[in-house]
Amino acid sequence: MAQGNDFRKLTSHCKEYGFVFQSSEIYDGLAAVYDYGQMGVELKNNIKKYWWDSMVLLHDNIVGIDSAIFMHPTIWKASGHTDAFNDPLIDNRDSKRRYRADVLIEDFLAKQDDKIEKEIEKATKRFGDDFDEKMYRETNPRVVGYQKERDEIHGRFAKALNDENLEELRQIIIDCEIACPVSGTRDWTDVRQFNLMFSTEMGATSEGAQKVYLRPENAQGMFVNYLNVQKTGRMSIPFGIVQTGKAFRNEIVARQFLYRMREFEQMELQFFVRPGDEIKWYEEWKEIRMKWHQALGFGAENYRFHDHEKMAHYANAATDIEYRMPIGFREVEGIHSRTDFDLKQHEKFSGKKMQYYDPELKKSYTPYVVETSIGVDRMFLSVIAASYHEETLEKGDTRVVMKLPPALAPVKVAVLPLVRKDGMPEKAREIIDKLKFNFKSHYDEKDSIGKRYRRQDAIGTPYCVTIDHQTLEDNTVTIRERDTMEQKRVTIEELEKELAKTTTIESLLRQLI
Repeated sequence: MAQGNDFRKLTSHCKEYGFVFQSSEIYDGLAAVYDYGQMGVELKNNIKKYWWDSMVLLHDNIVGIDSAIFMHPTIWKASGHTDAFNDPLIDNRDSKRRYRADVLIEDFLAKQDDKIEKEIEKATKRFGDDFDEKMYRETNPRVVGYQKERDEIHGRFAKALNDENLEELRQIIIDCEIACPVSGTRDWTDVRQFNLMFSTEMGATSEGAQKVYLRPENAQGMFVNYLNVQKTGRMSIPFGIVQTGKAFRNEIVARQFLYRMREFEQMELQFFVRPGDEIKWYEEWKEIRMKWHQALGFGAENYRFHDHEKMAHYANAATDIEYRMPIGFREVEGIHSRTDFDLKQHEKFSGKKMQYYDPELKKSYTPYVVETSIGVDRMFLSVIAASYHEETLEKGDTRVVMKLPPALAPVKVAVLPLVRKDGMPEKAREIIDKLKFNFKSHYDEKDSIGKRYRRQDAIGTPYCVTIDHQTLEDNTVTIRERDTMEQKRVTIEELEKELAKTTTIESLLRQLI
């Protein structure tokens, strides 16, 4: 989906074709909470399988667990979430709307970047092959001015975040003349910290109830189980633990469809390494994870690394993998070197030793940790945004096609009888019965064959198989490819082999080796 396309088209398409629904819609919905429909859940599960298999099948030193959502409240004290899991909150007095102060500034910086890129684009068209972008950036007064202003604000912003200087964050908003998108005014309150934790009570009576939290991340479940996994699995450093699961955050501003929600799902790896080796592994995992994303075929130019302006106090390296969505570059995955902070904190608060005895070094130490964390819902959003296309065909007709990677598509093949008679529906059902054990299949006999093709295009089905009179004579079928719309005849016996070339998770995994 091109940058200029209306984001609302994507959300409307997702609802119309059963990808995503507003949660509790018949009760006017619940803010920033969504349900996945029949197509969406298949796509989401395929994304998770692609990630899970890329971790546990392709790495013999990575295993998975599934820790509980509810955990002892001291875990969150040890991790720092109870006291310091905050975002900077600012209110506009006129609109009564709340915003994240850092996001307002990041959006301003993004607009400055857009101004620069537009000047570069215009100059590229004007000068053609003779254009020297580097020299133009350094000498053009307008570009130099934009860049100078951008760099000055960025420097102040980064320092304010690292110093946790809330007054300076507000001053940057004032100096940049950032207005409320709703009221258009700049009457801002002071910036204050907002804790993102959801809390509840566990117990038979309210008097004796224990305060517990809905987990804001999966990582801590892996940290507190690190020794259990290491000992029972006889794992040697370096090794990793992965988990997929729900997390919950009381976001100040939940926005942009699936991008920021209060209930979301994560896929996380915690990779335990020797102290001193963490940066080497951090760089290694940056490369591995970028390759995983680019294997989907959405264009390497649409991905980039973005190093953190403010790192957590325990981290010594942190970056995000960002994807160019219709709303601009947005984070889909974070990669962090967390040092030994988490394990040492849990050792301190629990009183239990969390060290690993290294038989090669003949000594015990607390492992360092490299983390990769990908938001399933953000990944889902990036996939459908990249896949959504509107096309004009030769005769002036149009079609909406979801060019999903075939291995991730909710439905792999649709089997369509040309007409509802002469034994064609029965033959189609027979073929589906053969395919359904390995390929998610769809039977459709309603409307003209052209309309059925369009419906399958709209949900991203990579292949349509048409049953016609010739099929009944020689057991051959017409297989149509989604993106090119090309058709060819194959035997029924060849179908599984044809589909397996592109629609299996294995076809993606082989690109990673």
